[in-house]
Amino acid sequence: MPDSSQQEKELKRVEAIIDSMTPGERRRPDVLNGSRRKRIANGSGTNVTDVNRLLKQFGEMQKMMRQLMQAGKGGRMPRNLPFSLH
Repeated sequence: MPDSSQQEKELKRVEAIIDSMTPGERRRPDVLNGSRRKRIANGSGTNVTDVNRLLKQFGEMQKMMRQLMQAGKGGRMPRNLPFSLH
């Protein structure tokens, strides 16, 4: 696990990327095409790879939350969660 200074640095990077997005892009990240991603990377002092990584993590988290919501409505609990609910 990274130390707290590394975690803080990563959090600042994520914050800079999000702050470089317009409110509409934050609401609907699916509208982010290549030129928008490049603008966000330039505005946040990161590169497009970092922006893509953040968007992928966000999409995976959305998917996991949908699975948990389904489980809460009487569905089956997903078995591939990266943590334990017990």
